[in-house]
Amino acid sequence: MSHSLLIAFVMFATVMFFTPGPNNIMLLSSGLTYGFRPTIPHIMGITVGFAFMVGAVGLGLGTIFIAYPVLQTILKYAGVAYLVYLAWAIAMSEPPSADQDSRGRPMTFWGAAMFQWVNAKGWVMVIGTITAYAAIAAYPWNIAIQVSLSLILGVLSCTTWALFGTALRPVLTSRRAVRAFNIVMAVLLLASLYPVFMDA
Repeated sequence: MSHSLLIAFVMFATVMFFTPGPNNIMLLSSGLTYGFRPTIPHIMGITVGFAFMVGAVGLGLGTIFIAYPVLQTILKYAGVAYLVYLAWAIAMSEPPSADQDSRGRPMTFWGAAMFQWVNAKGWVMVIGTITAYAAIAAYPWNIAIQVSLSLILGVLSCTTWALFGTALRPVLTSRRAVRAFNIVMAVLLLASLYPVFMDA
């Protein structure tokens, strides 16, 4: 095992996991709007979904995208369309009340897990993880290490962002304030699409 490369990977992954991106912006908004406990399935969906993607691509699924690059293009624009929809949903969301119907709910485990496959930042992280840090250890132990660290850092970063949103609940007490905050989050989510179009 290359300890220096392992340390470099941990630094890379920590920066990528904790910096703002679609997942973290959505968790921040969900923590504020719904609270921490209802956001737990969203947290676990991101964590497990991303780690699974690292494992799947590392174990050979990535060769399919090399052989059929059109699939990457399809995923990219499907991701853009879904992020625009999520931005609209976030902008329209309000804290649930006793007389509110079930339309406004935090993202489910499976919704968050499947979202990783159309998340542009997620793909940047996966490609960087699999290609730049493949020499951490011999195959397939390198993939096992990368998946394990992705699970650990994923839980830590997702929990941090959701708790940050939850901590804002006593500050943003009015529905108008929550709506304004969520609109700002929606705009930031749309802004995260900028790198996607720059690579187009």
